[in-house]
Amino acid sequence: MVKIEKLHHVAIICSDYQKSKKFYTGILGFAIDKEIYREERKSYKLDLSLNGQYLIELFSFPNPPSRPSRPEARGLRHIAFGVSNLSETIDYLKSKRIAVEEVRIDEFTNKQFTFIADPDDLPIEFYEL
Repeated sequence: MVKIEKLHHVAIICSDYQKSKKFYTGILGFAIDKEIYREERKSYKLDLSLNGQYLIELFSFPNPPSRPSRPEARGLRHIAFGVSNLSETIDYLKSKRIAVEEVRIDEFTNKQFTFIADPDDLPIEFYEL
């Protein structure tokens, strides 16, 4: 059996590097650990952390193909972040003009959650801890 210790990171390929960089750092509050431009690939690689934990690897590539996300598509479904107060999170996101879906209740835990979309319409869940 593989002994997985923890989730290391999630890799995201974006269509507009500057827009996505601003969203993940300026709106969601991720810190930039390392930013590299790879000339041979015409690609940025941005390592992002939250509360000191490396979580997201943001890539840019010239003309990446679109990935369907709605209706539900095969493959990675979404990224989920735990928050202590969902109402405060929603208020903050709305203040930044981010569209927030209706709050739902997890039928198994009775916890609240909602979704937003990143600049490439990738779903991001906020789940109240």
